[in-house]
Amino acid sequence: MINVHDFYQKVQKGEFEHWLDVRSAAEFHSERADCTLTKNHPLDKLDSLDLAKDAEIYVSCRTGARSAKAQKRLQELGFSHVINIEGGYLAWQAAGLPTTKTKGQFPIMRQVQMVAGALILLGSLGSLYITPDLIWLAAFVGAGLTFAGASGWCGMALMLGAMPWNKK
Repeated sequence: MINVHDFYQKVQKGEFEHWLDVRSAAEFHSERADCTLTKNHPLDKLDSLDLAKDAEIYVSCRTGARSAKAQKRLQELGFSHVINIEGGYLAWQAAGLPTTKTKGQFPIMRQVQMVAGALILLGSLGSLYITPDLIWLAAFVGAGLTFAGASGWCGMALMLGAMPWNKK
């Protein structure tokens, strides 16, 4: 593992071979570290990575959780020198290091928050004013958010990521 300050020094000196951001393409293109050397290679596509097994590979994501999974998966695939960038994009941003944001596109997690909030509000108010059965919509979305928080897998984020406005 390497912290963002130490890694940024490597970036400035060009002292690394590969930097993979393992977030979804929509997340990567909406906000990322301002460095042309970062390549987007989503976590679910790591099996297709075409690099030498002894290549030095730094991995990052939003918080460091997915990149830790990526580090483990790449090591299982036989890559011998994989380093997780501690804290991911949020640590990079908090350290005041250069970032790039695309205007007009919300990050996937903000889209999930907006859609989930709207569905819960619809289910709650709908159960009061339309039919009591709509409370199950709110319960279903709440259960999905709980599962996503506990497991790190969010079906709604995957569905939103496949929407046309999130394609580059």
